[in-house]
Amino acid sequence: MGPTLSSLSLWHEQVVADGDPLAPRPPLSGDTEADVCVVGAGYTGLWTAYRLLRGDPGLRVVVVEREVAGFGASGRNGGWCSALFPASAAALTRRHGAAAADAMRAAMRATVDDVGAVVAEEGIACDWRKGGTVALARTPAQLVRARAEAAESGADEIALVGATEATALVGASNVLGATVTPHCARIQPARLARGLARAVERRGGCIAEGTTALSIGPRQVETDRGVVRARATVRATEAWSAGLAARSVAPVYSLIVATRPLPASFWDVAGLAGGQTFTDHRHLIVYGQRTADDRLVFGGRGAPYHWRSQIRPAFDRDPRVFAGLRAAATGLFPALRPDDFTHAWGGPLGIPRDWHAGVGLTPDGAGWAGGYVGDGVATSHLAGATLAALILGRDDPLTTLPWVGHRSRRWEPEPLRWLLVNAGLRLMTLADGEERLTRRPSVVAASLSRALGG
Repeated sequence: MGPTLSSLSLWHEQVVADGDPLAPRPPLSGDTEADVCVVGAGYTGLWTAYRLLRGDPGLRVVVVEREVAGFGASGRNGGWCSALFPASAAALTRRHGAAAADAMRAAMRATVDDVGAVVAEEGIACDWRKGGTVALARTPAQLVRARAEAAESGADEIALVGATEATALVGASNVLGATVTPHCARIQPARLARGLARAVERRGGCIAEGTTALSIGPRQVETDRGVVRARATVRATEAWSAGLAARSVAPVYSLIVATRPLPASFWDVAGLAGGQTFTDHRHLIVYGQRTADDRLVFGGRGAPYHWRSQIRPAFDRDPRVFAGLRAAATGLFPALRPDDFTHAWGGPLGIPRDWHAGVGLTPDGAGWAGGYVGDGVATSHLAGATLAALILGRDDPLTTLPWVGHRSRRWEPEPLRWLLVNAGLRLMTLADGEERLTRRPSVVAASLSRALGG
């Protein structure tokens, strides 16, 4: 099983090289009693368990996981621990009001530093470095959006910089300016997930791997290895929620390519010396980082949504999308050569119908969290801390944030879901092409926002 798991991503390969063979922990050994049963040993489930055990060390917390801790998006993502929340500030304000939107954004900024504090306290060696994010503007239309984003946000969140300052941070081609935020840390995500799992165990939590949840109720979780009866349960399955809560999220794939460690001559031009993560203001999302061992890791969307929300290992790899990502990375950094790229991988993330993450606990003890749209590294920590406060009945400001209790409406049934999600992906590609031709903001993008309820 080890070689298969190590091939999931560069990050998993590095974990194995660190001396962690990714060997599964023992599965559930029959029917079990617990105070809290968490389904899913990704970031959301592990943070929930961790915060519960810090809040009450005497709790019996059981985490059940079909694969191994950090198998899914938590171990395969692009390594941004950022203050990004999937619903925009404007959308939060329209739905919840300005004060609630401000509170949500402040909590997201704070949770980035909270993750860093746990990393330091627990001694989790995950290449943590808080260098912020640089979002480049490389076309006139992108520069328009960059200016609007900086004007909409507060000065403590996003600043607009000119071409010279932007290029000094990220030495990419055709840079006209950038927006810059300090609220992001670069990480090695699989090391964070694996280290967090060990921290949960040190605090008394039980992680049962190789255990598939078949159904989740308010007071029990039925698995293929037995039933866990608990006073509270938590569904922390993100993209895989589509199989447990029908149409709650659409699993959409994000794919990544990575290079070998690149020489100093490359980084003398490319920059990224301060641990910055980077993107640009195109519509079809891309994201990148310079790793601790001087690789360029670069990912993005573009892979299709699969009929009936299917998730299969074969979907993790799409040669067409990988080729597009390598071309996009080379467009940003022309010094890259084809043989520089050594790794390629991918996996699903969960997209709710309204692009609005949610967390909550019903009166009878059924908890849930997710819908991060790829912005889950830090958001999952906030979710775990919030769920812990709700389950423990603590008076905590986190429980008053506007995403608490939020439930997105369900996605449309097939074939409408397939048509809508894939049309959205296609429209983003067309919008970027339109802007390259017209040098003006896309009218297609406005259609996309209306179609997806943004």
